[in-house]
Amino acid sequence: MVKIQQFFTKYRHSIVVVTTVMLVLAEAARFGVHSLLAYQAIMVVAGLIGLAPILLTAISSLEVRLISIDVLVSIAVIGAFIIGEFNEAAIVTWLFMLGEVLEDVTLQKTRSAVQQLANLAPQTALVVNDDGTTSEEDVDFLDAGTRVLVKTGAQVPVDGTVRAGSALVNEASITGESRLVTKQADDPVYAGTILENGTITVETTATGDATTFGKIIELVEEAQDSQTKTQRFIDRFAKYYTPFVLLAAVIVGLITRDFRLAITVMVLGCPGALVIGVPASTVAGIGNGARRGILFKGSDVMDRLRHVDTIAFDKTGTLTLGKPAVKDVLVLAGDRQTIIDQAVAIEQQSDHPLAQAITDLSIDRQLTPTNVKTVKGQGIRATIAGQEYRLGNQQLVAGLVENAPDLKEKTTRLAAAGNSLVIFASADRSELAIFAIKDQLRPQTAQALRQLKQLGVKHLVMLTGDNAGTAKEIAAALPIDEVHAEMLPQDKARFVEQERQQGHRIAFVGDGINDSPALSAANVAVAMGSGTDVAMDVSDLVLVKSDLANLVTGFELANQTMRNMNENIVIALSTVVLLFIGLFVGYIEMALGMLIHELSILIVILNSMRLIKYSPKIDRRQFLKPANDLK
Repeated sequence: MVKIQQFFTKYRHSIVVVTTVMLVLAEAARFGVHSLLAYQAIMVVAGLIGLAPILLTAISSLEVRLISIDVLVSIAVIGAFIIGEFNEAAIVTWLFMLGEVLEDVTLQKTRSAVQQLANLAPQTALVVNDDGTTSEEDVDFLDAGTRVLVKTGAQVPVDGTVRAGSALVNEASITGESRLVTKQADDPVYAGTILENGTITVETTATGDATTFGKIIELVEEAQDSQTKTQRFIDRFAKYYTPFVLLAAVIVGLITRDFRLAITVMVLGCPGALVIGVPASTVAGIGNGARRGILFKGSDVMDRLRHVDTIAFDKTGTLTLGKPAVKDVLVLAGDRQTIIDQAVAIEQQSDHPLAQAITDLSIDRQLTPTNVKTVKGQGIRATIAGQEYRLGNQQLVAGLVENAPDLKEKTTRLAAAGNSLVIFASADRSELAIFAIKDQLRPQTAQALRQLKQLGVKHLVMLTGDNAGTAKEIAAALPIDEVHAEMLPQDKARFVEQERQQGHRIAFVGDGINDSPALSAANVAVAMGSGTDVAMDVSDLVLVKSDLANLVTGFELANQTMRNMNENIVIALSTVVLLFIGLFVGYIEMALGMLIHELSILIVILNSMRLIKYSPKIDRRQFLKPANDLK
């Protein structure tokens, strides 16, 4: 029987075409040649052909003790045959199978966003061999460290690091935005992105399902198979509703002695639109988010997200870029550009984050320091052209700046503004400068937080391990309601748990390993795409682009998806109620009722498909462009 079912499933579209032709021929026989016998004979054959796949599915359902829609339709069609309503039997089976075909077609469209992503997955790579030649190989067989060549117009086949060349890369498949990003030596690149211009050699770090692109597809596919509380309720409802309809039909038949009416009750009571409406919304909504770089790990995340009233943010890497930058260079003695040239040359010998910020500054001359020595906890000492220089904290330069005018006042003012300070001093005291370094707010942060409040989030909190001064300085520029500084990972988790105990629905947004406890404790865990794998693993929602504007979009999309689900439920239940009213007042016959029933299924699917093209009403003009770093 399994093989027969597979046959009917495989050729379902063809069967619908055949039965459609037979119905047309039957009507032609009836009105064209006025042959009632031919009409009835064709209807019987069409009805039997249509009944076969429905009946086989019904038998399979009963074998697992499930009274499905197919069971109701099978009984109704068999009943129609018994009472001689062959045309009703043929039309009902044709409508039912046509409805299934339309469902297949439209549901395939709701999964189009994920299918588009999957189609982008690269299959082969141009591997650079030891002798400099290249060979095309399957990406699944590449190891970490393998070097691959990517040319203009090609997809990047692996996650990796650029080792040679430069290029403009379209990262829309990862970030959701199609702007071109310049990639050069030591920059990361991701599988599935497209090289618009240039040629690069990439050293592989991950392939296949382990790539960022592969994980995105996997997350979205898993999410689309998940269920909301609403969907689980509908499934349970349908499980008991179908036997209830069958029982109601039996009772109606016994009371009215009208076998035809009882059969019609069975047909019209099918909860098809109710069962299909919720998962259709789920698939379309999650697919829309994936296309925008917003990965919901399940439709239940959407359900939880729309009820969030409190959001707690980690600071570094979440509200801020997590990359310190030089905001000011105060020169107290010497030439500004000369000092910058010397400072950059010295700090290039260090991998400290503050040193990296200084090395990003623009230089006029390339200098080579000697006698470089790192002083633990203080800074670095080096010699350039016979002159010794020190670059670090006040303790390192104490012996060189005791008589420097205004130094104490300026360092106090800069520190109070939340800056980290690096002091540059020459041994002969002819050069002295202060580098003020600060982590930068993500350019869209303030606007995103304001829009979250407009969407109904009542309380915004910053949780950070940084000192209180820096935390308050950052929070002052944001619509933050509450700030907690100098917090350990367990402190953040404890705060989240306390908020939940007080009845709040809280989301936590973070990016690091240290955020994992708080993410795990939150009602909704949101990870920035630039964060660690651990943070993304424990999260419910991943913002691939690390853009808080996408969190706003996520809220809008979650609300719209749940609204769409509820619309589908109302459409489905209203249709059943109206059909029964029409049936008992005499306006609805079996075939007409079945047509309306199938149309209701198509309507809820089409309503769900609106989510594919839905664009949240976020005013992107409010989001500022990044401020230029000091160069």
